[in-house]
Amino acid sequence: MKAREILSQELERFNLTLSEELRSDIPLVDRIMKYLSNIKGKQLRPVFLLLCARLGGPANDSTYRAAALIETLHIASLVHDDIVDHSMKRRNAFSVNALWKSRSAVFAGDILFTKGVLLSLEHKDFDIIKIFSKAIEETIEGELVQISKTQKLNLNEDVYYNIIRQKTATLLKAACEAGASTTFRDPEMISKLGEFGEMVGMAFQIKDDLLDYGTENIGKPLGNDIRERKMTLPLIYTLNNCDPVVKQQLLLIINKQNSNEEKLQYLKEQVRAAGGFNYAEGKMIWYRNEALNRLYEFPDSGIRQALEELVFYITERKY
Repeated sequence: MKAREILSQELERFNLTLSEELRSDIPLVDRIMKYLSNIKGKQLRPVFLLLCARLGGPANDSTYRAAALIETLHIASLVHDDIVDHSMKRRNAFSVNALWKSRSAVFAGDILFTKGVLLSLEHKDFDIIKIFSKAIEETIEGELVQISKTQKLNLNEDVYYNIIRQKTATLLKAACEAGASTTFRDPEMISKLGEFGEMVGMAFQIKDDLLDYGTENIGKPLGNDIRERKMTLPLIYTLNNCDPVVKQQLLLIINKQNSNEEKLQYLKEQVRAAGGFNYAEGKMIWYRNEALNRLYEFPDSGIRQALEELVFYITERKY
């Protein structure tokens, strides 16, 4: 991937900063932190942050601290998500709560959050802390809104967009905005890259919704969101546009038969027949184009091209 080639030195420096930040004098905490460090994912948020910073100039110490903060916040959120969801696996490895039980996992997530914030506080990166604090508040609010709407089976498309904006897009917006704030001086440019990140985040989540249906023969288990009664875009569109009889059948599956593989397969077929997949993909492409329109306001460069490639990777990925 072009982004990783361009950022080879920056990513090495970032990972050194992150590793240093995850160390602990407490043996149990240190073991958990090292374990999490070894199963890290694609680190998309730090990559976006570093690239947005590079659009404005060379990365600096503040940039690396911001990248470490966004990654520790992201890891902390995954640790807590696994506890809430009773997940035993994360990225084909055991989750923290599977290995150390929920009590230790809660504290591990809390420590991750605290470590990231303290790193920025110690260096007086107040603008960055403000950006991420606002994003964390919105993310938590989004989770709570989704819980309330899940209980009532929300079928409102606008509510759905607001939930994914808060839950997913806000954190990517914060990453791009924070990265830009370390090298740009023009508030308008910083804001523009924040908008870019938000649009990418929206497209990212809609793609995730599509992948939950096992589309494109990726071999992904079908229906995790449906089992949790999460109303994602393909299903919302289908329920609002299908025959009333079919709608009642689908609602029955969502409410009472969401562990039946045969019923889930029927639901998937109805979503396809109603055009739910095509509709969601069209919305994803719209958000992708909105992101690119904002990106194209910046001069053409290798950094801008790497960001463009990353946007297409996110919307064309198979998993």
